Amino acid sequence: MKASDLLVKCLEEEGVSHIFGVPGEENADFVLSLKSSPIEFILTRHEQGAAFMAEVYGRLTGNPAVCLGTLGPGATNLITGVADANMDRAPMLVITGQAGTYRQHKESHQVMDVVEMYRPVTKWAISILEPDTIPEITRKAVRLARGEKPGAVLIELAEDIAKEDAKGQPLEPRRFRRPGPDDKIVDRAYELIRNAKRPIIIAGNGTIRKRASHQLRRFCEATGIGVLSTFMAKGCVDRDADYCLFTIGLQQKDFTAYAVEEADLVIALGYDLVEYPPRLWNPDGTKPVVHIDFLPAEIDSNYHPQVECVGDLAHTLWMLNERLERDGAPSYELSGQAKTRARMLEEFSAHAEDRTEGAIRPQKAIWDVRQALGPDDILLSGVGAHKMWIGRYYQCNEPNTCLIPNGFCSMGMPLPGSIAAHLVFPDRKIFAIAGDGDFLMNVQEMETARRLNADVTVMVWEDGGYGLIAWKQDDEFGEHSLLAFGNPDWLALAKSFGWQGQYVANTADLAGAIDTALTHKGPSLIVIPIDYRENTLLTSRLGEIASAI
Repeated sequence: MKASDLLVKCLEEEGVSHIFGVPGEENADFVLSLKSSPIEFILTRHEQGAAFMAEVYGRLTGNPAVCLGTLGPGATNLITGVADANMDRAPMLVITGQAGTYRQHKESHQVMDVVEMYRPVTKWAISILEPDTIPEITRKAVRLARGEKPGAVLIELAEDIAKEDAKGQPLEPRRFRRPGPDDKIVDRAYELIRNAKRPIIIAGNGTIRKRASHQLRRFCEATGIGVLSTFMAKGCVDRDADYCLFTIGLQQKDFTAYAVEEADLVIALGYDLVEYPPRLWNPDGTKPVVHIDFLPAEIDSNYHPQVECVGDLAHTLWMLNERLERDGAPSYELSGQAKTRARMLEEFSAHAEDRTEGAIRPQKAIWDVRQALGPDDILLSGVGAHKMWIGRYYQCNEPNTCLIPNGFCSMGMPLPGSIAAHLVFPDRKIFAIAGDGDFLMNVQEMETARRLNADVTVMVWEDGGYGLIAWKQDDEFGEHSLLAFGNPDWLALAKSFGWQGQYVANTADLAGAIDTALTHKGPSLIVIPIDYRENTLLTSRLGEIASAI
């Protein structure tokens, strides 16, 4: 068989079910090899859309999908979505074509060093030089992509190598059990936790991996210690649990930030510094920290843990839970954390009964979406001012039911990401929220959604500009630069792509519009004019919060 046939067979052996991408001349052999494969190839309208689809697939399943591009512009189009997946810790395989080896050494049409270009945004980047190495390369690529911390791996296949005869056979995937920390280290962490008076947990991206959420909930049920989730850890504990303190991540002094300030010990679980830098919650670097994660702590002067429990996160929590069952739960003073939870619950419902016309407050939009979605339904957020509101106000019952790009923070994910979420969970409601700037960055994937009849709803918050940049510039300088732009006729856009479309300007109509979209079979678009005057009002109000909760 050809080398491209062997690569496809190796991907099948690894359990790859979907490949998202755009064919080109230099990856034609690989695409044709897929024709007889059970792997489903999803033709996208832009390579960046393909990368975001593969990223969301990886985040939801823990297994890598493939995004595919050809050489040159195909590879560069992929790279933003690949970087987003890598920094948001989503397993992904990237396969790109390349010119024949006979012309790679010289100036040649569309030829560039893709492997070197991808090294900073992947865990590993490799070009196949010999067909018989394909089984080893594929096995290594998947193991690296899935391993902690998960991320992206690039495999480049030149067009002449793809045509060569290959004699190898796929390697059988063999899983290994991640090691746990040493008992003595866990004992040290356990003593710090038992002797604290007001401990608090900051849970990061690692806590939504398989089994970690279950063990974390056991730990919290036994101790009552409150959990603050980063944006990407939403749902690691149930929003209805008394120990759920909701989300930390806004740079302003939110109520949740004061809960950390009052704590005498921070237990950092699966915490990833790319999401929320420790200088914002440990500005003096004096807060005692217990670091529990798959990998050692990143070196940071504001994050210098007293103890590091390095190993499988779920297993470490299990070891702590075994000690708690043996000794019984300690007594803590957690009344301040209870007040934080109560105050945030007041914040969430403050605008539940809003009645406005002509524009809708962010708080009301999120409230109505949350009421419409069930515990296992999935919300996807883009990047912009809407992300900050979703981060603060949208809370979850289960892991991986709110996907927010918060490491690399690229715009453009919600529309293509919602398509992938539908493919993974066709029976769940899939709802995406994007700003008008974010949505139009990958608007072409509306055609992909229609072609696949993806049962997704996308809500666009329209403000006619880059609202988050305006918010931050106004906050720092008292004014903002030119950030306004025009928008299409949204209903005409939806109709042209075969989507159901609604424009909703009054809060009285919003819940009904959401219900209409969610019950419609196929893609639906809801556009609302958003009242971003609330941005500066929130900043002003949070700046006035007194330290005492």
